[in-house]
Amino acid sequence: MNNIGNHTAISEVSTLLVLRHRNNSVGIVQSVNPSGNLRDVPPDRNKVDTIMRIDSSEYSFTDFYSDFYHQLKDPSGYSFFKVREFEAHDTAIDLQEYIDCLSEVERQDLKVVEVSIEAINAIRNKKTNEKETSALKKGCNNGSVTSNSSSQYRYQIEDVPWDTMAELGLDREKLEEIGALDALLKGYKTPMLIPILFNDGKTVNQIDARLQLRIDDDGELVVKVHRVSKKVDFRKKFKGHKFTKEDRVNLLNSGNMGRVVDLIDTVTGEIIPSLISLDRLTNELISLRMEFVRIPNVLCGVRLDSEQKQVLCDGKALFIENMLSKKGKLFSAMVQFNTDRQWMEFLFDNKFKSSGFSGVHHYQRGVPSHFRGVKLRRWQMDKLKAGDVAYIKGLESRKGKEYQGYMSFDKTIGRIVFSFKNPKKK
Repeated sequence: MNNIGNHTAISEVSTLLVLRHRNNSVGIVQSVNPSGNLRDVPPDRNKVDTIMRIDSSEYSFTDFYSDFYHQLKDPSGYSFFKVREFEAHDTAIDLQEYIDCLSEVERQDLKVVEVSIEAINAIRNKKTNEKETSALKKGCNNGSVTSNSSSQYRYQIEDVPWDTMAELGLDREKLEEIGALDALLKGYKTPMLIPILFNDGKTVNQIDARLQLRIDDDGELVVKVHRVSKKVDFRKKFKGHKFTKEDRVNLLNSGNMGRVVDLIDTVTGEIIPSLISLDRLTNELISLRMEFVRIPNVLCGVRLDSEQKQVLCDGKALFIENMLSKKGKLFSAMVQFNTDRQWMEFLFDNKFKSSGFSGVHHYQRGVPSHFRGVKLRRWQMDKLKAGDVAYIKGLESRKGKEYQGYMSFDKTIGRIVFSFKNPKKK
């Protein structure tokens, strides 16, 4: 197993090994077909000419892997390992033999040598930030956005329809001053409500709204205005969907409806499975096609298994323990996909005070499938569900030392309680 390479660039020609989670088979990557399906071959010296070759000296591996990963239709179904080309055949055979004799818990050791898209993105973001910082030092004044740092933005500052912004009572200086220009150029909504001038054809009034840059049907960059509504009229159907009482309660309390529903495209009549969230600043309902819902493999240092990812993909909330904050502190929280942000959001206790909230369903109080990074076995989960004590080993402290102990499930707080001694023995 020592042949599996690390994630840094090397001068030799490299290739990728793939582990298919569905059947635990190891292959050598060939390519990704136009449909997003992976092509690979079993270790066979007669097919060595067909495998993928990566020359890291000519092409940054981080850029290559990011492009490769995002071409895949279902990247969560695979694990990838970077190896030198001439070692690929023997390493693939060794890896297959190694996996065949591993337990589910022991397989977690492979994460150390696996190519992680999260690590790749972190490296790329660091490089981008370093380039941006260098550019800012050379040509920026007072931290404002310039063309030198435009590579990280979706839209160029010179392409913004400033005449429309002027009609709204805004200019570049004002947007920079309130911290809204950066989000606009990246294609996001402004993170705050902005007072703008609104002409209804009769009078000009000042209203609060969130703004967003969008390409219209004619290919022009336009300013989309998201006005504030007093409240949502749940009596009206939303794209063909009739809201239930549970839907209304979930949206008003957590901002997310908590389930997948079929919506109707008002133009084409197409049936579109979607998630729905509520923009808490404007009270606007936001839907997102399921094909655009992306659930990460790793969230704040915690690797999600297929069951957890499916819960989040279904729009439900999930309690995740021992996540790592940006400040290096462990925390636990409910997590749910939000269509307005198109990403995960953390739902802390203050958002669950209403007794009517049910978007979490049984996952709020149910026994989790993992504890402190270790996947629980079925018999352990059955014991916890029955109110019994279960023994667990293979836990790892923050200093890397293994320890073991006893678990019990406290239904009142919906969490596993750990003890080094069996709490049922005096």
